[in-house]
Amino acid sequence: MSAPRLDFFPLTCAVQNYAWGKNGLDSEVAKLVIGGDPLAVIEDGKPYAELWMGAHPKGDAQIKDNRIAQTTLGQWIAHFPACLGSKVKDTFQGQLPFLFKVLSVNTALSIQAHPNRELAARLHAQFPEHYPDNNHKPEMAIALTRFQGLCGFRPVEEILGFLKCAAGKDTSSSNGDLLLRLHSQYPGDIGCFSIYFLNYMVLDPGQAMFLGANEPHAYLYGDCIECMACSDNTVRAGLTPKYIDVNTLCEMLNYSPAPASSKIFPRVQDASDPCVSLYDPPVPDFTVMRIQVPASVKQYTVAPVDSASILLVIEGDATATSAAALSDVTLRRGTVLFVSANESVSLHITSPSGMHMFRACCLL
Repeated sequence: MSAPRLDFFPLTCAVQNYAWGKNGLDSEVAKLVIGGDPLAVIEDGKPYAELWMGAHPKGDAQIKDNRIAQTTLGQWIAHFPACLGSKVKDTFQGQLPFLFKVLSVNTALSIQAHPNRELAARLHAQFPEHYPDNNHKPEMAIALTRFQGLCGFRPVEEILGFLKCAAGKDTSSSNGDLLLRLHSQYPGDIGCFSIYFLNYMVLDPGQAMFLGANEPHAYLYGDCIECMACSDNTVRAGLTPKYIDVNTLCEMLNYSPAPASSKIFPRVQDASDPCVSLYDPPVPDFTVMRIQVPASVKQYTVAPVDSASILLVIEGDATATSAAALSDVTLRRGTVLFVSANESVSLHITSPSGMHMFRACCLL
């Protein structure tokens, strides 16, 4: 396949309109979609739940570049695997190892956990209709707005305290309010009572939680950036009309109790760039960078890394170019760029308030 050298290029990404998503322009997903493409049509009353930025077959991004024939990101990587970087290409068999997302949650998602590699392969072999991938799915959620979720088992003393409360005495507390809210969304679903066993988390923008294999969790409300290994395997046990696999979930769960504070995943300042902070989880598949360029900076370089990466603009406007680029790319809120391994991108920032971006990559 012959094509011009493309160090970076914009993507048109798949939108998933699941019923639990926020409607219309209440959804951060919808706002980013119309920001990146002013001709996009956003329908009032229609849920915009997830924006998939990656090469998973369920939502393979389209390359938006008039220099090449229409093709997907997955097809491009298959023809030009060197764009992944040699380490990533060899370690992950020529596949982009992560899936980058934005989620806009209006109604609680299912109580769930994700299998490790061994269990994922077994479940996929036995029940491919329910477990479409043979890969594990560790994931990280980074709050864009105030974000509510459940994560991991509460300390035992907290659980005992809830169990000792007489029935009906908790309706004025935050737990009681949350129980009623979940019951209104999923009437009669026993999963509503998971709030008394799992840590209730409220993340402020920029805070994150990491969900490793076998970690029970559920997203309840808000908007977030999400990054995960490239997989769509989910084991569910409540708060959902989808396939429920209680036995598998109960067998696989990590039951170790821990306080909610311990579930907040720290971000670390990048020593080489004051504009960058890292969310670097204990898995090889992905790392997320938060890039905040202050208003005083008008020229900024997105540094090269030895990995393909996906860059999402949350706020700001700029013109992007590189030494070998044949044309510039205009960046605005909602623009998604694919950047090949070991390539830098120069930004001429035109917005008066700087830039806010997230970048997913694989730092082996």
